[in-house]
Amino acid sequence: MKKKVLALFLSTAMIAGLVGCGGNSNSSNANNNASSGTNNNASSGTSNNASSGADASSAIDTSEHVVITYMTTGETPTGTKEKYDEMMAELNKILTEKCNAELQTYFISWTDYLSNYNLTLAQMDGTVDLVGTASDWLDAWPNSKNGAFLELSEDMLKTYAPQTWASVPAENWELCKYNGEIYLIPEDNYAQWTNHGFTYRLDWAKAAGLSNGVQSWEDLTTYFRYVKETYPDIIPWDSDGTQYAQMAGGWIASHSDYVPIDGINSAAMWGGTRGDLYTVYSPFVTDTDSLVEFAKMMKEWDEIGVWQTDVLNNTSSTNRDDYRVGKVAAEQHHTQTWTDLVSHTPANTIYNDDPNAESGFFYFGQETGNVTALSITHGAMAISAGSKNPERALMVYDLLRNDPECYKLFCYGIEGVSYEITEDGLRTTPASYNQDTDNINGTTNYWWGRNDDLEIKDASRDWDKIDKLYAEYDKIKIEYPYGQFVADVDNIRSQISNINEINTNYMKQIAFGKYSGSAEDIVAEYQAALKAAGIDEVTAELQRQFDALYK
Repeated sequence: MKKKVLALFLSTAMIAGLVGCGGNSNSSNANNNASSGTNNNASSGTSNNASSGADASSAIDTSEHVVITYMTTGETPTGTKEKYDEMMAELNKILTEKCNAELQTYFISWTDYLSNYNLTLAQMDGTVDLVGTASDWLDAWPNSKNGAFLELSEDMLKTYAPQTWASVPAENWELCKYNGEIYLIPEDNYAQWTNHGFTYRLDWAKAAGLSNGVQSWEDLTTYFRYVKETYPDIIPWDSDGTQYAQMAGGWIASHSDYVPIDGINSAAMWGGTRGDLYTVYSPFVTDTDSLVEFAKMMKEWDEIGVWQTDVLNNTSSTNRDDYRVGKVAAEQHHTQTWTDLVSHTPANTIYNDDPNAESGFFYFGQETGNVTALSITHGAMAISAGSKNPERALMVYDLLRNDPECYKLFCYGIEGVSYEITEDGLRTTPASYNQDTDNINGTTNYWWGRNDDLEIKDASRDWDKIDKLYAEYDKIKIEYPYGQFVADVDNIRSQISNINEINTNYMKQIAFGKYSGSAEDIVAEYQAALKAAGIDEVTAELQRQFDALYK
């Protein structure tokens, strides 16, 4: 296996816009809590009751007990530490029996997480074995390219992770390759949607005359105006001013057939179109009229009072929690978060306080039917190139992903303590459950191998509404088309960095209506700055790389 030297500092330009999907505890829990019982990507055909350890143990000497360290982003459990430790003790009994290994977790705190994540990998000292990663927000491809991850041969996967190998279709393994070698194990049998949009009060939208709810950005304007006029003390959307990239990208998705490329920069400023996927362009410099309309609408929202006047300095927003209790009228985040907010969970007191309260979801791209499925490497597992026990690490992963007992422990905790199963087969909490001490669901941050064959639906979720929206997505979606594209940014790194800075400076003003002068003037100034920073040269270089791969 090749073990190349990992560059100490990986480009921050490779951070993708979906970083917000895992970057705070609320969204993290939303991702873990929401699941679907079906998945169209994965094939089955293997028994989930089989143990990978029994077959693999004959291929290597497992007489020595080893500790496998799993690295994930997230905070070390504090209040739930006792129950977490109890769960890990039970899990390690099973792992010891089946492959003579035990698991420990190395948490990378959300504070400056990407730098700390990459620096930990760069040490190459055996500190970690299993590494949770992602192609769109955790530098999976740069780390593969620079030697941080181990190449995984087909024989190695077949031998030490046989159930995973058999359950992942051949075409999905192809999407996990860099330079012809497999580096990632995809989370391809778990249905989730992290496309962004606005959760809003459907009952208030109907009162505003929107009988079918919010169906467009213009409807959002009508809705926000109604809320401000009817409930003057409410800030409709108490944004913290950081959602400018999602707002601009959402507008473009709703007014074009743009399909962005993940992983180039945080604002996903390059891509193709549904009608011409492999001709690269940037709508941020070509769609002038549309951006002007966006700037005008955001100025109107600012004048309506959709957000606080000091929105760009509002670093203490608790908007999502405020939505749960009826203090605000909208929350901008992704579909997985909506699945939580639409449900009658104990935290969502709006439904108890107001029997008429309903929540709708306006997803970006709704007007144009422009929805792209999540890449199967949005969550993936890799093996550190510095691992001293890569074979045993694969055996442990195979059990975590496919063994029902291991899976339920790792994802949900100890049955009867952290969860129990209803007569309908749904997951709920015991009468003795204490959220502050017993909540294991989400603490392991296992976003790299969830499996719909073993998922237990959360009884608190409104599955009728969730399944209806997922079915709508499935009708209009396209699969992410750029899964095998790994951009070589070495020669365009400085331009991308400058473009990031320009986009941040200007789009904050545009997306929150905080610019001076006309919409036409600010967009012209913004686009001129992008061109001066070399956006056309970056586009041309990406096109050259596309042509080499796809033509």
